[in-house]
Amino acid sequence: MSLDDYATATESDTAREGRRGRRKHPVRTTLLVLGSLVVVAALVAGGYLFSLAQSFNQNSRTIETAFPAEESRPTVAPEAEGAVNILLLGSDSLAAEEQQGDVDSAGPSDSRSDTMMLMHVPADRQDIQVMSIMRDTWTDIPGHGEAKINAAMGLGGVPLVVQTVEGLFGVRVDHVATIDFEGFKGLTDALGGVEVDNPIAFQSRGSQGEYFAAGPITLQGESALKFVRERYAFGDGDYQRVRNQQLFVKSVISTVLTADTLTDPQKVYRVVDQMSPFVGVDDSLDAAAVGSLAVSLRSVRSSDIDFFTLPNLGTGTSGDGQSIIVKDDAAITQVGEALQKDTLADYLTSNPEVGS
Repeated sequence: MSLDDYATATESDTAREGRRGRRKHPVRTTLLVLGSLVVVAALVAGGYLFSLAQSFNQNSRTIETAFPAEESRPTVAPEAEGAVNILLLGSDSLAAEEQQGDVDSAGPSDSRSDTMMLMHVPADRQDIQVMSIMRDTWTDIPGHGEAKINAAMGLGGVPLVVQTVEGLFGVRVDHVATIDFEGFKGLTDALGGVEVDNPIAFQSRGSQGEYFAAGPITLQGESALKFVRERYAFGDGDYQRVRNQQLFVKSVISTVLTADTLTDPQKVYRVVDQMSPFVGVDDSLDAAAVGSLAVSLRSVRSSDIDFFTLPNLGTGTSGDGQSIIVKDDAAITQVGEALQKDTLADYLTSNPEVGS
């Protein structure tokens, strides 16, 4: 038999088998159709995810030279291999810098990091710890002596902030992200509002001040911005503002992780589209890195995220007369060791008074 004859016979046999299969296995045929639909859906999702990534990468800013010189940085302890530390910096001044064309600069500026959080993602990816550092914490700024920690931004930009935090805890910062508070307005609108359980009723200051009742309230647009900014309305000032910021961030995470959000591609796209213009990231924290981290955290829910504030010894006055937050060196040592050993969750369990 020639090769052509063999091929023809084989095709005929295959056709007959196919007709018998369709007659005898209607369920198999249905599964093949469903499988094809799944493939098509995956291709559509792939295009959607690509579009989402493009939106983030194109609209967010890259922080040039986000880290200090390598020789000044701590090494990663073997126990913490695989853990990720992300420094989150919030400020009201980033929008003004953008208008001045300074958004990609990591050097000294007039801005100060009004909000500072260190997010620790353990190697096992079972939970997340987010630690707020009070902006008036009096500490050593490398090369500049003692000052409020939020002064590091103005003295040396993002690299000096990273170096200061790394020196404080003896732990390496893997990524940096900055966010302008103005982005909170678009974020809450894109989510259709964010509900928080406000612990203290207060009136925000200013001619456009707003009253926030105690209990469950829904924040949208400008209201969200006023909620996270306010500190003068509270007897303990920045302490309550930090607690409110933690409350807001946790509520945002809870809202994002709901099925209503995750199953709504348009809502997810709106969130990324509205937020990314107000976000700056180091050059290794692109959409691919964020997506990879998100996938590794797919089993984490809002109840698995612990927020707390770095313990301190209360307020005091610096030698030059500034009102400051006094460091608790013993607590800083404990937190630093927990970060270095990737046991921050155990530290919080052993020190329940620290949690917010």
